[in-house]
Amino acid sequence: MTEPDDKLHWLVRPETIKKLWWGGCLLLALTVLAQFVFGFEGYFGIDGWFGFGAVFGFLSCLAMVLFTKGLGYLLKRPENYYDPVDHDD
Repeated sequence: MTEPDDKLHWLVRPETIKKLWWGGCLLLALTVLAQFVFGFEGYFGIDGWFGFGAVFGFLSCLAMVLFTKGLGYLLKRPENYYDPVDHDD
């Protein structure tokens, strides 16, 4: 049974989530486009490229997610790992 949209908390309403996604995308686009207004000369060759910060941030986040997924598979325990053990001594 689901609640009507007007009874939900404002942060979990579908229209609010859509507005937050659009607002976040707009904010990200504006920060990348701000590089046209505020020129930036990088310390290294590659960090002066247009949109480098956005691409670097995205790839860093992607690498962290992939690393933690692999770490999760490595550290995963069986479903019954914490079940009580019967000692028949």
